[in-house]
Amino acid sequence: MWRIKELFEKISEVPDEDWAFFMTRVEKKTFSKKAAIIKKGEIENYITYIEKGSMRYYIPKETDDITFGFRHQDQFSSAYDSFVTRRPSKYTIEAMEDCILWCVDYHSLQQVYDRTRVGNTIGRLIAEHNLVLKWNRELSFLDQSAEERYLDIFNNRPELIQKVPLKYLASYIGVTPQALSRIRKRIS
Repeated sequence: MWRIKELFEKISEVPDEDWAFFMTRVEKKTFSKKAAIIKKGEIENYITYIEKGSMRYYIPKETDDITFGFRHQDQFSSAYDSFVTRRPSKYTIEAMEDCILWCVDYHSLQQVYDRTRVGNTIGRLIAEHNLVLKWNRELSFLDQSAEERYLDIFNNRPELIQKVPLKYLASYIGVTPQALSRIRKRIS
């Protein structure tokens, strides 16, 4: 749990009483590899911090799922649109490896926002950071070729190259696994 506090402290100083209140609202959960953390059609009830493991965000399809996001150790995860709107998720989040998560449910987070001095600030800044990541991803599809998207991942997010199976990475950049193999061969 100290790693969560370190992340929060990078954003804003967290008074001891705020931290103590937050800690009473957090629960530890574990998921095995390939387990669904949330399924399409369910309402997201948690914001999670990933202590260990990694996750894949995807839209389930009959043949090939569409992967559109990943989260790894020391990052926050959620089907955030479902969490905020209280509507069913349009996608699934799956553990790509065994995961240890620290979770705060929707109602508890509202209490943290209401009763702590820094809860709102930390929540807003984390949401803003994730929004910028989402915009950058969307813009990459409008402004870059698949090869440029792969090179961007290679240079800026090498953990994806190391941890993510080729078929998920190909889907993430919008190509088939065969096309990604050709891209990798061309640039090596």
